[in-house]
Amino acid sequence: MAIFSPVTATSFSISRAYIPRTAVSPTAHRRFIRCSSASVSTNNFDLRTYWTALIKEIDQKLDEAVPVVYPERIYESMRYSLLAKGTKRSPPVMCVAACELFGGQRDAAFPTACALEMVHSASLIHDDLPCMDDAQSRRGQPSNHATFGVDMAILAGDALFPLGFRHIVTQTPTNLVSEARLLQVITEIARAVGSTGMAAGQFVDLDQNDGTSNAVDFVNEKKFGEMGKCSAACGGILGGASDDEIQRLRNYGQAVGVLYRMVDDISEAKMDGGDEKKGKSYVSVYGVDKAMEAVEDLRARAKKELYDLEKYGDKYRCVLLLAKIRVPIFELRRMRQWDDLTDIYMQEFVEVDEFEEWLLGENMSDAEMEDDDDDMDMAELF
Repeated sequence: MAIFSPVTATSFSISRAYIPRTAVSPTAHRRFIRCSSASVSTNNFDLRTYWTALIKEIDQKLDEAVPVVYPERIYESMRYSLLAKGTKRSPPVMCVAACELFGGQRDAAFPTACALEMVHSASLIHDDLPCMDDAQSRRGQPSNHATFGVDMAILAGDALFPLGFRHIVTQTPTNLVSEARLLQVITEIARAVGSTGMAAGQFVDLDQNDGTSNAVDFVNEKKFGEMGKCSAACGGILGGASDDEIQRLRNYGQAVGVLYRMVDDISEAKMDGGDEKKGKSYVSVYGVDKAMEAVEDLRARAKKELYDLEKYGDKYRCVLLLAKIRVPIFELRRMRQWDDLTDIYMQEFVEVDEFEEWLLGENMSDAEMEDDDDDMDMAELF
């Protein structure tokens, strides 16, 4: 396994930081996975039950947070995107898992987790607008503006953004989270969605993305990496993590967020050309082979940031899984005709357990796979 330079708080450029990995035998990969899995006791912790129950609870709380009241149409539009069937809920899951990793209570994290999903949904609604990316589908259904109209989609997004902040302030138990940490969470989210985060990435993507390495790296970091960075950090803040641990969570979350985008770039290039034709993606600048190497680099860096956090307990596995399995392998099951990717990833993850097989859809029928993958790209997870 290659050694990677540490990710700093001020620089996260894929092209500048990447160091090619050395060749590793399949046997070495198997030893590595066995060691990492065995390092955490799972005697009293069912990862699959934890994950599915958490998503179910998040869905329920989101449903309760946005009831349909007068004027009904705007709430219907908000709920349409927020409660879309099959949404993966990676930002809120990462937030809650990171909070529990450091000993925080789930109830302390749920309001922020829901707020992250509200803000995330709002950004996707606006991102799909004709004046932005002009996307006609999102999360396996027609995009919000295609269903409710552009005017209502703008209003729904505008409403979800502040609702998220209000939800944090009004719903977070004051006996579980200090005012100082609550303000830190609000600041973290505001930074992520504003002119220093996602908005900046969207602007460069629209107006200044000339296909150069600097522009593409900036868009990946800001437009796609900020939500993961923010989600992991907020969980750590709510759980009582130290400043150093919170920064490591930021680095981890950003790596995972960019990783999701990178896998989607590769998917588009392999299947139908995607942004490679537009000259605006990482693949179009560096090529598929370099992009695949960068995916490995990002995943390794995400794991590196979690080094030694397993001492905090079983929730470590849930956080780790977002980078270790759910990113490249989840995508692989709908791209399993790619012999080159299959060779790389199945060597790495030959020892997947029952829960990971469930995440990958190993026991799903072809019809279920096709239905689950319709109109879903990896970038939608963040």
